Amino acid sequence: MDPITAVAVAGVALVVKGALETTGQEAGRVGWGGGVRLVERVRARFRGDTEAEGALDQVQQSPGDTAAQEELQRMLLAYMIRDRDFEAEIRQTVDEAVAARGGQGQVNAAVIKNAQVFNEKVEIQGDWNIS
Repeated sequence: MDPITAVAVAGVALVVKGALETTGQEAGRVGWGGGVRLVERVRARFRGDTEAEGALDQVQQSPGDTAAQEELQRMLLAYMIRDRDFEAEIRQTVDEAVAARGGQGQVNAAVIKNAQVFNEKVEIQGDWNIS
């Protein structure tokens, strides 16, 4: 996965995380306030493009919908490729999210499902059931 695609995947994961926190599905978890800023920035950039706005709205309404996540990722990637300043803003926001977690990213498989994720180190705690 090339770096710009990885940023798009991470950006969508932050949108999903924010949507889950808003709906209470991840209540009790310490949130990172930049997620709201990311969504506002993406919404402002998508303004006027009904297809892109719809993709963002769909993920916010149904954060577990993988097809909606993929569509938002496609839209976000297209906008980042066309506008390198926008890409830099999204990249900075993703970097801030990682820094807010102490420099370590957290993978939530329930959120990202089938997305490719690159990690330096994976640690698993608790019970592990494979079905």
